[in-house]
Amino acid sequence: MNKLLILAEDADEYRALIQKENLPDLELISQPEADCEIVFGTPKLIQRNLSALPNLKWAQSTWAGVEPLLDPTLRRDYILTNARGVFGGLMSEFVFGHLLYHEKKIGIHLQAQKEKRWDHADIGMLRGKTIGLLGVGSIGAHLAQTAKHFGMTVRGYTKSSETSARVDNYYHGSDLIEFARGLDYLVCVLPRTKDTNKLINADVLNALPSHAIFINVGRGNAVDESALVDSLARGKIAAAVLDVFEQEPLPADHPFWMTPNLQITFHTSALSYPEDIAKIFVENYRLFIADKPLAHRVDFERGY
Repeated sequence: MNKLLILAEDADEYRALIQKENLPDLELISQPEADCEIVFGTPKLIQRNLSALPNLKWAQSTWAGVEPLLDPTLRRDYILTNARGVFGGLMSEFVFGHLLYHEKKIGIHLQAQKEKRWDHADIGMLRGKTIGLLGVGSIGAHLAQTAKHFGMTVRGYTKSSETSARVDNYYHGSDLIEFARGLDYLVCVLPRTKDTNKLINADVLNALPSHAIFINVGRGNAVDESALVDSLARGKIAAAVLDVFEQEPLPADHPFWMTPNLQITFHTSALSYPEDIAKIFVENYRLFIADKPLAHRVDFERGY
């Protein structure tokens, strides 16, 4: 019998969803036990309980990001899998909601309504605009597909892969500045790794046109925060939307709170909904008991 420990704020909901599946040879437990081999939950809670699970064989994360488990001082003698393939639609809704808000001047119209002022200013459109995607994994590929629905040109910057047919042009390595030139929108969906630290720096921001908008739904480490504050304060780019930050929650004294043309959201662009994430666990459990390779395995060295 395989013992499963669920460590998540929504543990009761996950438990109910998994029990519905009547998975074979599976016993759900509520507290760490020495002979427990499977844990399913948030990386932070899994990290806190690693020492109480000496026989752990597999940990399934409810998140895409697994940073709390990547500390090199922690044990790595188990298989770690994350959540993938369920966030693309949610990310697209978030990103294109903000793009449409900008192009259709919704904020300007709301302000005109408050002032009882008829504002017949022209609105823009996404068709014909160029969007640059920093990272073209499963989420980036979904964003590229949505961009094509709106008739946009899509550029993709990746480490090496070129798997999405929706991307018009791919860029790699030293092509980052060339990738950024002429973009109307730059969207970052990169994971947190040593290679992505401060990738979006002053040089990249300076390469963008002054009308460009930057959106980060990846990880906060990818942005040189001081450079972004400077770029927005000096009007070198038009605006930015940040859902992720180097430090979360964002400290009250951080300059981002007062930076002009910066909209802050609160790591809410793609939440982990139990009905979506439970399916990933169920599919992987069936692979686990069949002694087959698990889906979405994380490489501890690469970080994803």
